[in-house]
Amino acid sequence: MAQQHLDPTAGPVAGDTLAAYLQAQATEFLRALRQHRETGGATATATNGTEEAVDAARALRRSARRISGTLHTFRPLLDEGWSEGMRPELAWLSGTLAREHAYGARLERLLAALHRLSGSSALPAQASDPDAHPGTHPGARAQLPSEKGALTVGAAKAGALLERQLTLARTRAHSAALQALGSSRFHAVADNVAVLASEVPLTASASTTGLKPLAAAADERLCDAVAGLPLITAGHPYNAEALVHGLSADTAPQPQDSPWHQVRLLLRLHRYAREVLFGDEAPVDVRLLTAGQALDRHRDAAEAAAAAASAARTPRIAPATAYALGVLHADQRHEVEAARFAFQRAWMRETVGTP
Repeated sequence: MAQQHLDPTAGPVAGDTLAAYLQAQATEFLRALRQHRETGGATATATNGTEEAVDAARALRRSARRISGTLHTFRPLLDEGWSEGMRPELAWLSGTLAREHAYGARLERLLAALHRLSGSSALPAQASDPDAHPGTHPGARAQLPSEKGALTVGAAKAGALLERQLTLARTRAHSAALQALGSSRFHAVADNVAVLASEVPLTASASTTGLKPLAAAADERLCDAVAGLPLITAGHPYNAEALVHGLSADTAPQPQDSPWHQVRLLLRLHRYAREVLFGDEAPVDVRLLTAGQALDRHRDAAEAAAAAASAARTPRIAPATAYALGVLHADQRHEVEAARFAFQRAWMRETVGTP
């Protein structure tokens, strides 16, 4: 980890602390890259490679995010041309490597939700396979109360539709990740990170500028973004506007979600800034930890709801399938609201452990 000092804001020590953190993350990136190449080059799931390769891909994403976020927060202390050229490339890499895992997790989440909502004895994708239960109709596996009848009829086909769409998306993301890792663009990123592991291009102001003011600016940006959130609305259990938008013919992203996703990004930058300042000695802030977990759940539920709404717009699907997807979309939007409420409760709580 980055070299620790008693006062991380004192003169030239600030530049040393920043350089040590970036070099540690660059070293972790190179270590993960070497492990990734040695273990087969999987990018997201154990079905595509060994657990070691999956862990290596995850470590690649983690170190790329931390380097990129640190370059953003502390950019006045770094060579501008170099850092501005590195940040988008690292963001491209981490985003490309994350997509396959995101599609797999989204499919698992939606199938589990369909299973829970329909009360069926098998996951929708399993119930839709006639070979798994010879002599039975795919949509008639479970005998449920009449109020769940319509949902049960469509759940199997809805699950099969989601599995086809998201598996195809995951396969394409896997191919894109493998192509990216073999591209000249990625090799240029790896070369720059290798240089970073040995030399950090600090500016002359790094010897006179402290780290805490820049970290405080990241915290201020986070607080300003949270202040713009409708936290009062987040305290209500039902948000009909979000449901109506999601099931409309408009395929644009849910407008209510963008500010929350931005807060999630800013919270991550704030957390990385704390790592630079305090390293392994950073005090645990329970409020930030809980808030971050709530925003992760918010992101996952929002994207799952969008996937359900997209599947519901598939041409010529059966009414029962569309109904099941509509119920699934509403369920995930309720999960979004629950995550917002959890964030509100966490954020309004007094900060614990913050120096």
